[in-house]
Amino acid sequence: MTQTSFWDKDTLISAEQFLHKLYGELPAFFTNEQELRDIWSDPDTRKKFLEKLEQAGYGYEKLKDLQQLTNTQNSDLFDALEYLAYNVEPLTRVVRAQRAKEKISEIKRFEDKQEAFLNFVLDKYVETGVEELKQDNLPELIKLKYKTIDDGGKELGRVEQIKNIFISFQKYLY
Repeated sequence: MTQTSFWDKDTLISAEQFLHKLYGELPAFFTNEQELRDIWSDPDTRKKFLEKLEQAGYGYEKLKDLQQLTNTQNSDLFDALEYLAYNVEPLTRVVRAQRAKEKISEIKRFEDKQEAFLNFVLDKYVETGVEELKQDNLPELIKLKYKTIDDGGKELGRVEQIKNIFISFQKYLY
């Protein structure tokens, strides 16, 4: 049997105390489900949000522990926060990615090659989690799929266009 504890300033607190503390402080970061969704749907605002949480004492490792505590390890970190704040049943990354693929296919906003790349990104997201959706990861994702950035550009378009595709599709994920 193991027990998870957390450091809160200079005090060791229990997992239950950690959850209660985080639950009480979440309203300072977002006011409703839609605002959380809007923040999380954009890599830039998500990054800033995670930085604010870290400054408040909820660094990424603690948030990963939150997923363990809420049994949402196979879900997105978004689902763990949404569950804690609003008691919304979490989706697994597999389900979330599948729904996003269906929406992307349905809306016909992206060209076939772009959609294929987004499906590749979503598969990586299922494997790894939200970390895969950072803008900094885009060049690596392109290289993984196409071997070089230039080859990816030939398939997907200009760098700015690829970046816009990568950012804009994420709203369909959340």
